[in-house]
Amino acid sequence: MPYVKIEMLDGRSAEQKAALARAIADAFVEHGGAKRESVWVVFDDVARSNWAIGGELLEKPAGK
Repeated sequence: MPYVKIEMLDGRSAEQKAALARAIADAFVEHGGAKRESVWVVFDDVARSNWAIGGELLEKPAGK
């Protein structure tokens, strides 16, 4: 069973996530030999205040 966990910044719509999930499942069916019903996709939406790049938070704390 392929299990795909997507960690991304929050803000994408349910429609965007559905399209992504379909595309990922399609790729596993076509290229990975998986059955569609066995492909699990989990979205983990992360707030900008909990994401840092190069040691800097994407959303600065208030007053900083």
